[in-house]
Amino acid sequence: MRLIVLFFFLGIENYMLPCFSKKLFGHDCPGCGIQRSLVHLVKGEFGAAFEMYPAIYPMLLLFGFLALNQFISIKFSNIITKVLMIGTVGMVLTNYILKFI
Repeated sequence: MRLIVLFFFLGIENYMLPCFSKKLFGHDCPGCGIQRSLVHLVKGEFGAAFEMYPAIYPMLLLFGFLALNQFISIKFSNIITKVLMIGTVGMVLTNYILKFI
């Protein structure tokens, strides 16, 4: 964990991957903003993370649940996973559509 925080303090923002869809086609992809949103989360800027990429929170909730489900057997985990996946995809698509409006 300390290594990750150290990388962010060393200026990891300068070494983020570029969006190839944006470079090739000139339009944002559905994932544009997720790297910068994660940087905001690590810095503790939760509002800025949401503004950058609103689907970051349902996505983290989904990944957190999937990780927890690997260690603890949770009743109805398939249904919960499906609901979280649908919610995450819905947020990603809503965010993507709103970028064009």
